[in-house]
Amino acid sequence: MAAAPLRVLACGDVEGRLEALFGRVRAVQSKSGRFDMLLCVGSFFGSTSATEWTEYRTGAKKAPIPTFVLGANDPETMSYFPDISGCELAENITYLGRRGLYSGTSGLQIAYLSGIESQDEPAPAYSFSAKDVAELKTSLLSTPNFKGVDILLTSPWPRDVGTFANNAGEIDTKKCGSKLVSDLAASLKPRYHFAALEKAYYERLPYRNHTVLQETPQHVSRFIALADVGNTSKKKYLYAFSIVPMSLMDPAELVKQPQDVTENPYQKSRKEAQKSRAPLCAEEEPACQYFFDLNKHQGKKRPSDGKEGGNSQPKQAKKPPQPTGPCWFCLASPEVEKHLVVSIGTHVIPVPLDHCTSEDIKESFIAQAQDQQIDLLEIPEHSDITQLAPPGTPYFYVELDTGEKLFHRIRGRFPLHFGREVLASAALLALPQRADWRRCAAERPQEAAQARAFRRDFQPFDFALRA
Repeated sequence: MAAAPLRVLACGDVEGRLEALFGRVRAVQSKSGRFDMLLCVGSFFGSTSATEWTEYRTGAKKAPIPTFVLGANDPETMSYFPDISGCELAENITYLGRRGLYSGTSGLQIAYLSGIESQDEPAPAYSFSAKDVAELKTSLLSTPNFKGVDILLTSPWPRDVGTFANNAGEIDTKKCGSKLVSDLAASLKPRYHFAALEKAYYERLPYRNHTVLQETPQHVSRFIALADVGNTSKKKYLYAFSIVPMSLMDPAELVKQPQDVTENPYQKSRKEAQKSRAPLCAEEEPACQYFFDLNKHQGKKRPSDGKEGGNSQPKQAKKPPQPTGPCWFCLASPEVEKHLVVSIGTHVIPVPLDHCTSEDIKESFIAQAQDQQIDLLEIPEHSDITQLAPPGTPYFYVELDTGEKLFHRIRGRFPLHFGREVLASAALLALPQRADWRRCAAERPQEAAQARAFRRDFQPFDFALRA
């Protein structure tokens, strides 16, 4: 029997407007039924908190729902938190603490980080530092079989959260927010991440927590930023959702990918951070440089000075492998139609000069990426994904002009010309005769002229020409 989902409310900056918040919560519950908890991110207290708060602190009034809040974001509101490690502030209102993991009896896991980012060590009580984030990550990631948390609560937005995603309105996600929060979200892989402080509502498209074709599928993450309570612009500050703790979910159901899923927005920043900490190459010699040689054993390095290590005798150069049959795609093959070539890059060559198996090519790119500290995801968009897919795995792959990427693993029979038939259909190009590639052939002079015209028009977008 499937576990019953929890019904959760999340809200943005309250700033002391307790009556406005709890009045709205009562109205929601009266209309939609009871919720299990309310999670508050951003600044719970404000400059006008004293009068309203006294009634709740003394018990004259009671929150209508178990409410969990984050700590102060400025020194002025520190006095409302008698124990910075976490405590009950009033009946039904609990301060979670500076950082940690809250595990409910239901199995729901909520990671939290209070305050704003600080460069100081130790950080002031209303902020967090790189050390705080590192310690929180270590405590959670060391848990056996850690797969992520259900919910992450922070006050600041994560920096770069809008990368690959829908527009965040007036908020510039490249400048707004905390890089430390980005790093935390990338590591903890929350299914839901709530933040505030920017007085704006932004629900980002869900993003992946794995690399397609290279890692086992994982659950997606959803980031939601909430506005301030009772704002005059009518921006959304209260968010309702249902969630089954991941520990109680069927694994196949947990990792289902929605149609609007995007790439992980924090990949680039994490890669840059890793590069900044990693040596340039063996023994941290900045001058060393390596090139990948297809004619050598896969995965080994060849120094740029041409000398081999050790006292081994130089070996006779291995003759490049020859095609086992006609191949129209290897540039070394006499059958290749070279008059149709538009551009050839010098840094990343997705189609090899010599005839190789797909496994050879995949290993070549992996070795080159390891040698030069290149992320395989950064291979230019024009490279051929078929060279990077696991060998022997049939699939159908589509990239749309919206940036969405569709991948379908083929099981059983699949139409060989499905892609051409779709493009040639009445709904798209309305050229049904072009579904058969043999009916698309032209005379060689005409093909050469078309290639020259395309080369000219494509030049502004040719990644091989970019310095």
